[in-house]
Amino acid sequence: MKIAIHEAKGKLSGLIKAAGEGEQILLTKHGKPVAEIRPIAGAKTPEEKKAALDNILARAKEKAAKGVPAAEADKFLYDDTGMPG
Repeated sequence: MKIAIHEAKGKLSGLIKAAGEGEQILLTKHGKPVAEIRPIAGAKTPEEKKAALDNILARAKEKAAKGVPAAEADKFLYDDTGMPG
């Protein structure tokens, strides 16, 4: 998608949302490309985010059923690298 900077000013929230959904937006000034709004490489899609949340909730229920002590309850949220699972 191409959009003039002066037009993009009033639509920034929508453009950011579109980029978050995978759209690449080319910003132009006097018809010439000057900047780009694009999704971050490796960003998760809404479906991937939902799947990750479902996974976390399932693991939380599993740990709760096993009676995991409260002091250790957050450990299931992270993978082996320390990143959210």
